[in-house]
Amino acid sequence: MGAAKHRKVFVANRGEIALRIIEACDRLGIETVLGVSAFDKDSLPAQRAGQTVVLGPSHASNSYLNVGAVTHAAIHTGCTALHPGYGFLSERVSLARACAENNLIFIGPRPEHLEVLGDKLSARRVAEAAGVPVSPGGATTSGQEALDLADQIGYPVLVKAAFGGGGRGMKLVHNADDLVAAWELAASEAQAAFGDGTVFVERFIANAKHIEVQILGDQHGNHIHLAERECSVQYRYQKMLEEAPCNALSESARNKLHGYALSLARQINYQSLGTIEFLYDVQRDAWCFLEVNPRVQVEHPVTESVTGIDLIREQILVAFGEPLSLRQQDVQISGHAIELRLTAQDAHRALMPSPGTLTRWRPAPLGGVRLDTHLYENYRFPPHYDALMAKIIAWGPDRNTALERLTLALHRLEIEGPRTNLALLQRLVNSQTVLENSVTTRWLEDALPQLMEEPS
Repeated sequence: MGAAKHRKVFVANRGEIALRIIEACDRLGIETVLGVSAFDKDSLPAQRAGQTVVLGPSHASNSYLNVGAVTHAAIHTGCTALHPGYGFLSERVSLARACAENNLIFIGPRPEHLEVLGDKLSARRVAEAAGVPVSPGGATTSGQEALDLADQIGYPVLVKAAFGGGGRGMKLVHNADDLVAAWELAASEAQAAFGDGTVFVERFIANAKHIEVQILGDQHGNHIHLAERECSVQYRYQKMLEEAPCNALSESARNKLHGYALSLARQINYQSLGTIEFLYDVQRDAWCFLEVNPRVQVEHPVTESVTGIDLIREQILVAFGEPLSLRQQDVQISGHAIELRLTAQDAHRALMPSPGTLTRWRPAPLGGVRLDTHLYENYRFPPHYDALMAKIIAWGPDRNTALERLTLALHRLEIEGPRTNLALLQRLVNSQTVLENSVTTRWLEDALPQLMEEPS
């Protein structure tokens, strides 16, 4: 990449994704500056970055979520671009605009795309305009409106916050008696979490698979998809196992899904890496649009594993104005990849966070297994941030081989200190439901108590 010598990227994140971005920049010959909280000043990403700047105290609101501190640090260290990773400020329109106002390249979508896609109601309208099916439902401004709409579309329904995610401001309602209270609680949670209490109501798909399509667009009107991932193994809307491709789809269903994703991306001339998420209604054999995540996803390594394409590299290059280096026919799927999220959570206590000092950390190096992590022995896992410790990704020529490699990696992993979900992951990969891929989005919530009683 000939023009890299005047490029310097500010990494506005932490943990394994910060390390992943730094490594991608290193391979491109781009200098990096990492913004950290006081807690993370000695972290592994801080040790690997070209330069480190402390943004503020340990609490994220005073550091990683402080738009002013982040942009000020990027400008005063001479950076030409900023990569927000995922989470934190990655979808914050105010950060993208602050970058534009200060001649910083935001390695992500344009501000107007973040704005329209950050509001799930406006994203639904974009999907409809692109000919992408959406679930029956719509906006509501009162409990009575929610009742009227639910009567039209039928129970059960989901009450959902228009902004944000992660299950906050989301309530499943089975009958009219509970709807008004659920609507009020969802609106209150949404206001507290996202600063906007707007909620909407849509049909709940009881027997659904969560399937998403990775897309990439440049500033020259080119768009491609990089196939799909299945993320149906979830607990309270938090993904735990992701894989690519989805072997539960027919080729006609897969082609239809990819077409929907590209239509939506082209509808707004999307420019960056992004993920378009869908629910597949198993009983109706029908797709419905869920949302767009306008950033790199936690689960991007499974797509990298089956395509051989470095997604972070491509994301950086298109942000700098370069045309896509790939055409659609260049994207070929090889084998199968599965990712598990190892977290500092106690599976015996409904996956409650479990911070603490990591007294032993010995992952086993294995062929076909990739480990994305920022951990090391004696690392103090903090209570301030997300519980993600590591992502374990296994590739194989087929799904069964990938699962076998994951099983071996999990059983050879030595970890002591915080309570983790390791035992649950070991049970997951041996579960008959996972082996058959008959998983739906509600399966793990129902199966968790029994899984934790089974021997690993």
